[in-house]
Amino acid sequence: MDMDICAVVMAAGKSTRMKSAHSKVVFQVAGKPIIKWVSDALTEAGCDEQVYVVGDQQEEIRNILGEHVAYAFQEKRLGTGHAVMQAGPFLEGRNGYVIVLPGDCPMVTAETIRKALQITQENKYAATIVSAVADDATGYGRIVRDADGNVVKIVEHKDCNEEELKIKEINSSMYVFSTPLLLSALGRLGSENAQKEYYLTDTIGILIGDGHKVGVAICDFDDTRGINDRAQLYTATKLMNRRIIAKHMAEGVQFLDMNSTWVHHEVRIGRDTVILPGTTLMGKTVIGEGCIIGENSRLDNVIVGDETTIDSSIASHSVIGSDCRIGPFSHIRPDTVIQDHVTIGAYVEVKNSRIDEYTRARHLTYIGDSTVGKNVNFGCGTITCNFDGQDKVGCTIEDNVFIGGNSNIVSSVVLGKDSYIAAGSTITEDVPPLGLGIGRSKQVNKEEWVAKKSRMRGANYIRLDDKRSEV
Repeated sequence: MDMDICAVVMAAGKSTRMKSAHSKVVFQVAGKPIIKWVSDALTEAGCDEQVYVVGDQQEEIRNILGEHVAYAFQEKRLGTGHAVMQAGPFLEGRNGYVIVLPGDCPMVTAETIRKALQITQENKYAATIVSAVADDATGYGRIVRDADGNVVKIVEHKDCNEEELKIKEINSSMYVFSTPLLLSALGRLGSENAQKEYYLTDTIGILIGDGHKVGVAICDFDDTRGINDRAQLYTATKLMNRRIIAKHMAEGVQFLDMNSTWVHHEVRIGRDTVILPGTTLMGKTVIGEGCIIGENSRLDNVIVGDETTIDSSIASHSVIGSDCRIGPFSHIRPDTVIQDHVTIGAYVEVKNSRIDEYTRARHLTYIGDSTVGKNVNFGCGTITCNFDGQDKVGCTIEDNVFIGGNSNIVSSVVLGKDSYIAAGSTITEDVPPLGLGIGRSKQVNKEEWVAKKSRMRGANYIRLDDKRSEV
């Protein structure tokens, strides 16, 4: 927009109702801190010059936003008007418009901010209030209008009379002001109210009293939702999640249950992928086209190729190729790279390993810190013994190796191309290409041992565990 615009964000509150040692604006909604949602909406709306009014927990906010924005410290909490006063030095000398909003409103969109700016500019308003209509306006300031629909004032909930309490149009605590006129009004604020605080809302009455016009930009109520306690955080997170999922659905992704699926804001999903109930997609996870994810799966910063199925499994900070079958109950740990057409089955854990194409570990296997070639078969119960008590060192398993069930491959061992490992072996030395590795003792049968030792089990059944507690 071709306007001199800046923003003042109020973020100095103590977050008392959150019952936390942390500022409420650093809590996350859909994988992003609340204050970052506000900052990004402002930037998207064309407002790069932003000042944040902060309090005792300012370091948490600085760690998120960095030093490319400005900060003003509010030593005493004397109301919203007092908070904006602290940004006075930042506003002095500016002749354009200033957006003022709280730092705890993650649902606000760039579209809403642009709308308020446009209304202010086109109508030459001294200020524009962002409002919404609420079914339950409890706790919100009310927009009081005259018979012609013009804004008369904003009344805080605690200062409302019986008629004002019936008003459903609420103040979102978001505004656009003419910067010089806001500074003039701030200098005349008083604290004659129930809270004995300096209300920013009183600047509206001052500007109207000076003969200026004040407009209203009505938005969806959800855009105005602030966060003061854990219940409101939950509500905002749920609404944001639905907003994110709706965008993915519009791009060709199928979700079976929006209520049990959680998707962070930076997740990307290809078309024709199906997300089943109980799935959580976190961080910068990228999922290709035609995949099936879930049920009950969690992917955290994972890249997944096309046509892959991940069933009831957990993966983090890893890469999974195309046409793979993962799960159920697999655990793909960080720094793992799985190439195309690989099967990682039930109760298989892979950590910091590279697995090449067409390899199969269908059940009860651990692969750690290892390099695995193409078309390798891991028998049930295979373990790469990658920890010697001090260091983590994996194995090298070359192409086409067949490992029989219940085998242990000790760290640093190399299994040569096309070699076989006999079931039940513990392999401590390299196995050459085309070789067979056997690492087990010879079987000995002792006839009549059970009778001689009086070990007959007969009907000596083991007692069942107690029933679980009633639900």
